Amino acid sequence: MTPIHIRAALQLRNGDFNPVEDVLIVEEPLEIRLDNRRYTATMRTPGESQNDDFLLAQGLLFSEGVISSLEDIERLEFSARCRDLSDELVNVVNVTLHDASQVPAHLWERSLISNSSCGLCGKASVEALSARFEPLQRANLDLGIIRDLPEKMRPHQKWFDQSGGCHAAAIFSSQGELLCCFEDIGRHNATDKALGFGLENGFIPASESLILLVSGRASFEIIQKALVARVQTVCSVSAASSLAVDLAVKNNLNLVGFVRPRGLTIYNGNNDHKRTRLFE
Repeated sequence: MTPIHIRAALQLRNGDFNPVEDVLIVEEPLEIRLDNRRYTATMRTPGESQNDDFLLAQGLLFSEGVISSLEDIERLEFSARCRDLSDELVNVVNVTLHDASQVPAHLWERSLISNSSCGLCGKASVEALSARFEPLQRANLDLGIIRDLPEKMRPHQKWFDQSGGCHAAAIFSSQGELLCCFEDIGRHNATDKALGFGLENGFIPASESLILLVSGRASFEIIQKALVARVQTVCSVSAASSLAVDLAVKNNLNLVGFVRPRGLTIYNGNNDHKRTRLFE
């Protein structure tokens, strides 16, 4: 398994074309099965071992309400098999549950695949996954900590450094300590990997204030995943969507976008930072 491939390309610089070997981030389908029954497939970047796919599967099943903890899973198995009579290899993670009958029926109603930019795209309905959450207890925003988070995440984005085409998701303590960071072609996949890691290491669901940082935008789905994980603050390097802000406001989740060393945008959070001089 490898997260990057080398491909020949022509590069235009200063009016001249030159042959180059370009580094591309890998995008491959991963099929997730529950007790050998197809649940979903997502376009993801494989890790350097199959453990990344296990983390992704765990995080996805947790964020969609299929499991509430790792105790619901009996075992995880990875295989690469040919689809039908073709030579196409399909990566499969089969998740054996202790009680598959507890999976809500509406969660099986999905189309064949989620793409790499939006995990909710192609599912039977957004409404079916938009559960009603217990509002979070509001956490304090420490802008001095938040503004430095992208710089703390950056050294762990090695696939982005090589390809320029990869997202990242990182979970931090309220004091800015990095707990984990994962990369993927899709930010929702990177988030699922981080949540899966958090499940394995006991800090998800959050029992204390945590911060989720994603590269790119903060979408509705990222906020939904944070709410399931009880993460109180979500930060993004780019903007937030209107639906993400609405969901954050409704559930007392702090949402901060365009996080930079000298600025940021608070979409939802405490209002006592209006006169902060941190960025002067």
